[in-house]
Amino acid sequence: MENKGAVAALAALAQESRLAAFRLLVQAGPGGLAASRIAEALGMPPSSLSFHLKELSNANLIVPRQEGRFIIYAAQFDAMHALLGFLTENCCGGKPCTPAGNRACEPDASTCGA
Repeated sequence: MENKGAVAALAALAQESRLAAFRLLVQAGPGGLAASRIAEALGMPPSSLSFHLKELSNANLIVPRQEGRFIIYAAQFDAMHALLGFLTENCCGGKPCTPAGNRACEPDASTCGA
């Protein structure tokens, strides 16, 4: 991922409703959810949701598909992983990043500059 794509993705996620919608779609998995189910789960009017889903789609974080008369939205997991990889590619002086409970990068080491 390049800077431009990362900025677009982060800008799309930097809004509470869009972040909630994206997280819901990540939880739903590759099958995604119909727009009506997303609106219901988030308690959001369809017109507002449509705007937010368009922003996430333009940032390549979600993808819509037509199923009959419904539009199903699904998270773009490749894009999500690319963004996470972009944000952490130089983490901890090149050491592999691990879950928070087992961190490779400790603040007292020269690798983190703390």
